[in-house]
Amino acid sequence: MRTGKELIAASKEFTGENRVRSWIEILGTILLSILAFSITLFDSVPISVRLLFSILCGLLYVRMFVIYHDYQHRAILQRSTVAEWLMQVVGIYLLAPQTIWKRSHEHHHNNNSKLTITGIGSYPTITTDRFLHLSKKEQRIYLLNRHPLTIIFGYFTLFIYWLNLKSFVQSPARHLDSFIALIFHIAAAATIWYFLGSITFLISWFIPFFLAFATGSYLFYCQHNFPGAKFQENHSWTYDYAAMASTSCMVMNPVMQWFTGNIGYHHVHHLNSRIPFYRLLETLRSMPELGSAPTTSWELTEIIKCFRLKLWDPERGQMVTLRQLKR
Repeated sequence: MRTGKELIAASKEFTGENRVRSWIEILGTILLSILAFSITLFDSVPISVRLLFSILCGLLYVRMFVIYHDYQHRAILQRSTVAEWLMQVVGIYLLAPQTIWKRSHEHHHNNNSKLTITGIGSYPTITTDRFLHLSKKEQRIYLLNRHPLTIIFGYFTLFIYWLNLKSFVQSPARHLDSFIALIFHIAAAATIWYFLGSITFLISWFIPFFLAFATGSYLFYCQHNFPGAKFQENHSWTYDYAAMASTSCMVMNPVMQWFTGNIGYHHVHHLNSRIPFYRLLETLRSMPELGSAPTTSWELTEIIKCFRLKLWDPERGQMVTLRQLKR
């Protein structure tokens, strides 16, 4: 069984994209999103149907985000001026402008499963011993960053605040696109509310974005924070180990795999982020070494288990809850 650089080298076979398919995937997803969004705007449509399309729109935003994320990884549509402009618009619309998303997400890939309190591009994770040596204020901030409500309300906490407001305030010149994203969202939301009313605002704007960002934030959390996840100090960290032992394969039905752009095969993506999202399953089936990754799922009990994990216990070699820490 291949490991280390040999395993990473073998995955390069699957990095080639089908250019036509890449365009079909992104344009098809955008057009379906526009259609779903449009239906939510009409008062003449029964509210139950509008709510259904509101949820559908949110799920399509998740898929659009994953495709945008693939482009930023240089897995698809590179060296295309049209794609570059299109993806900049998509990034602003999805509150993930290119300058902050690319930098923070690349940091995440290069530091996945490393113990850190900063949590750049990820959620902070530290050892039990370090946590006990923090001040009460520092402990509260750390736990707040990992709180389930912080993740569920990712629309506000991660996307509006962290990716846009905070980045722009800290470096206005560097993150002008974050400011543009904020202004656009405020203006669009206010326009819909003023001209079409609060009900339409909730159905067509708030619910789709809230659902999309809650789903995305949780996916990002649980695929690196699950009962079997392994964390390492910086000196012992390796890229392939982080992909295989610290990143989960999330079990989903085919419908949810489609809406999430196959991001459930997250360990494959972390092994080689240049593999297009539509080739992740092919890679998994072709490389038997990838079949041993730990799994997570959408089951409520699994979600609760992931949410309860707070700290890395090096003596036990596992993530632990606050209750386990007190014991």
